[in-house]
Amino acid sequence: MSLPRWLQKASSLNLDFWLLLPILALAFWMGGEVISDRVLSRPHGIVTELEANQRTQIELSFTVQVIQVLIDKNRGATQVKIKTNDSELKKLEFEFPTTEFEQVEKAIALELGLSREDVKRLARYQIED
Repeated sequence: MSLPRWLQKASSLNLDFWLLLPILALAFWMGGEVISDRVLSRPHGIVTELEANQRTQIELSFTVQVIQVLIDKNRGATQVKIKTNDSELKKLEFEFPTTEFEQVEKAIALELGLSREDVKRLARYQIED
């Protein structure tokens, strides 16, 4: 028994393959969705949390060469520039809201971790009225 002509043409076009292809695509799509859903909804083990409200202290070690102090009496502030001999940290700048020598020296000593005698020895003052 021979098949009808249109069925012979369909079998020669591999129609069974072309009908199976959308079913396979649908299976891959649904399987991929299930897998990505599981991966993305899985809890991740975050060990450290961001703590933005805590101050961070950094310890730096350098040798101070010169401390240039510019006291601006009009503004009531003092600008301090510190030159170091460190290869990575060449210069530090501070501004203090005072114009009194003792208070400026005390603030510099506190910021740099030096004694007041070392600050007096290294400091070069300039006063602007």
